[in-house]
Parts: sequence; C-alpha cells; structure tokens
Amino acid sequence: MGMKLDAQHLLELAREKSAKSKTELADIVDSLFDERGGALSDRERSLMFNIIQHLVREVEVSVRQKLSEKLAKDPATPLALAKTLAADKAEVAFPILSKSKVLRDEDLIEIIHLRTEEYHLAITLREGIGEGVCDALVETENVGVIKSLLKNDSASLSQATMGYLVEQSKRVDTFQEPLLHRSELSETLAKKMFMWVSAALRTDIVDRYDIDTATVDRLLEQAAQEGYQASQNERDEPESELIKSLRERGMITPVMLVQTLSDGEIPLFLAILADLTKLNTVIIRRIVFEKGGHGIAIACRAIDLSELDFATIFRKSRRVAPGRAKATREEVNTILDMYRSIVNSEARKVVELWQCDNDYQDTIEGLLAKI
Repeated sequence: MGMKLDAQHLLELAREKSAKSKTELADIVDSLFDERGGALSDRERSLMFNIIQHLVREVEVSVRQKLSEKLAKDPATPLALAKTLAADKAEVAFPILSKSKVLRDEDLIEIIHLRTEEYHLAITLREGIGEGVCDALVETENVGVIKSLLKNDSASLSQATMGYLVEQSKRVDTFQEPLLHRSELSETLAKKMFMWVSAALRTDIVDRYDIDTATVDRLLEQAAQEGYQASQNERDEPESELIKSLRERGMITPVMLVQTLSDGEIPLFLAILADLTKLNTVIIRRIVFEKGGHGIAIACRAIDLSELDFATIFRKSRRVAPGRAKATREEVNTILDMYRSIVNSEARKVVELWQCDNDYQDTIEGLLAKI
C-alpha cells in the first residue's frame, strides 16, 4: 500500500485534536481510498474497514463526511459501518443514505422512523427505492419529502400509495404535477385528479391518455358537480380573505375580471366572477367550462360588461377547458351577435334564477327563445 495500517497510531492522531494531527489523519484517510485501494488484498481491506470503524467515532465531522462520500460508492463497505455513518450527523449521513447500496430496506425504514426530514430527503434521492421504503417516506406526511420522492422516477410506488397521494393532491397542489408524470398513475386515478387540477394539468391528462372530447365534457360536468357539493359543505366557511380584501379596496371590477383571466389566474377569475354575479361554484364553473359560451355571455351581460371585454373573456375562457381549440373568428363573431341581442335586464333575471338554483339549461333556452 505504500503505508502502514496502524490502528493505534491513527487513533492517537484522532484523539490528539491538533491542527497537525487533523491534517495528517485526513491525508491518511484519503490515501486509504486512492487508486491503490483496488490492489488491496482481502485481509488488508478488512483491516482498513476495521480501522475506519474504530476511527469513525473519534474523527471530526469533516473527515467523517469525507469517509461517508468514499464509502457510499463502495459495495464492499461493511453493513455495520454504513449504518453507523447513516445515523451520524445529517451532513455525514447524506452520502451514505442517498447512494450506498449496502443499506437494506429495513435499515432505511428504521432511519425514517428515528430521524428527521434531512435524513428522509437524502433517502428520497436513492436509485430504485422499494415500495416499503416509499410507504415509510409517505407516512411521514412531510410535503417536501413526498414531493422529492415523487420526482424520483426510479422509486416504486404501490397503487395503494398512489391512490392515497392522489387524494392528498386535492389539498396539496404541489403533488399534482409530479403525480401526473409518474408511470404508476393509472388512467382511472388521472381522471379522478381531473376534478381538481388546473386547466394546464387537465390538458396534460387529456394528451397523455388520449381522452376524447365527450369524456372531457363529462369530466368537466362532474368537476362542476363536485365543486357544488364542496360549496354546500363549506357554506358556513368564511369567504376568501383575498376576495374580501379586494372588495374592501374596490377592486372587484370587470377590469380585474378581464385582467385575472388574461394573466392565467383561473381560480381568482372564477372567484371574482362568482362575487360579481353572486352565483355559486357549480354554476360559475359550468358557464366557464361549457362549449357553447351561452352561459358566460348571459353572466357577462348581467354585470354589464362591454363587448370588447366580453370578447376577450370568451376567447380566453375557451382555452380553460383542456382539449378545446382556440375560438375561431367566426365563433367570436357569432357569440358577439348573440351578446348584442341580449337585453341587460333579461340577463339579470336569468342570473337571479341561477342564484335560486333554477335549472341551468332551461333558463338559457328560455332567454335564447326571446332573442
């Protein structure tokens, strides 16, 4: 080896704590892993690991970290030594936890149960994480840890865990995009997510699973119905603080309505439209998602939106639903002709009927019959 493996001498250096001894010790540790390490006999390698096992509790953190980085790449590292480093300070444990193939699933699960977020995050970066380890990571309920796990394409997530995380994605928006990129995501689970994800992510679902237009419309209708049930359950909840604040500052206006849609702020656009029209969630989502645009025309006329603002809202709202083509000039002209024909007072009467939960389609047809 070109050096003598003397455990006693190394321990004395470790315990001396002087700057000179630390430098010498670090140099020796480095030399244990240099290019000559591959030529070590089994006896010498065993002796080297034995010395390191004794040294590891004595040397300073920077040396332990360097040891961990070297040993994380060595499949011959003894399990006991790998476990010792994995339970060390986070900066020491990180290389071993994120890379070492020596640690078994049960060792990783034990670390997850006993250690904190920094250790969990290191484990999420491993190649080929098994389902048991994935389950233990998800059970931490730590959003950052779960998000990091979802971004690891080599991790194996069970269908039960995927189902659980899909449900959680209703509440935790940051789970949605990485979930939609998982190979384990079934079409059934993707369609379930369709109910609550953004328009852009709905487009991803439609493209990935080649969902036809009829199914898209059915899912949008179902999304609206689920939104209605949610609004019923949350009727006694305080209104959105943002909407309340905007109203107090006089900012709930048609101008703001157009601006939020133009900026792609779809949830805020829906909330402002609901506040201006005093309509519930199900009707608002329905008039925005429907193909024809008659509902949104009536709502916009009821709040006395200008033709220019309505045309902008019509064009941009057509793209909120995934899979929809951009509105053609002919479609815009047709809906504008209809918009000009709607009497403001008649539109307000229809919106008042909607506020009382009257049948949506019947009221539209009733108004169109008068035009």
